[in-house]
Amino acid sequence: MTTVILLRHGRSSANAAGVLAGRAPGVGLDETGRGQVWALAQRLKPVSLAAVVSSPLERCQQTVAPLVAGRELTVTVDDELVEIDYGEWTGRELKTLSKEPLWKVVQQHPSAVVFPGGEGLAAMQARAVASVRGHDARLAVKHGPTVVWLVCTHGDVIKSVLADALGLHLDSFQRIVVDPCSISVVHYTETRPFVSRMNDSGGDVNALIPPPKQSQRKRPISSDAVVGGSTGVC
Repeated sequence: MTTVILLRHGRSSANAAGVLAGRAPGVGLDETGRGQVWALAQRLKPVSLAAVVSSPLERCQQTVAPLVAGRELTVTVDDELVEIDYGEWTGRELKTLSKEPLWKVVQQHPSAVVFPGGEGLAAMQARAVASVRGHDARLAVKHGPTVVWLVCTHGDVIKSVLADALGLHLDSFQRIVVDPCSISVVHYTETRPFVSRMNDSGGDVNALIPPPKQSQRKRPISSDAVVGGSTGVC
């Protein structure tokens, strides 16, 4: 059972200003965001990461920099995990966009949305899910079935990956909340994905540390769901 940590970038200057940044260049973390990513790096220190994969945009690169510092890791940049192309909506204030007719469609029927001059939400989900699942399969072959790795990307991208893992139609993905610098965790198995965390900004990370290899040999890894619910990690 592999483990992927889905990390949204820290708060950006555009987040603070209420602007839809999209793929606009030069959008970095603000002071709050820089504090968030430093705290996250300290929090995830006990977790051994086999790989870190990131969106190419500046705010994601700034988010993972403290995380890989001191680790023998290089960041793999994947264009398939870039922010959705909002087209003509890029750089506009959210309070203004909320008055557009398309806004209601984004809220109620996102699978039908193609942003003017930009990308469709369904196309974004397809590329993002394919990327995450592809990296996961490759890393499982390289590092074994208990591999733990991290993806740093954007809010709507993470929501679309979580919707896929939860078996939700894209039209339900607006029910998911992903705050800046929060982590969500998906475990992929042969049978199904399991979502063990969403929008976690401060929880204990011990459950993300795989058991010692000796105990793994004693107890075969199962992709079955626990009937009655998990007993948790003591």
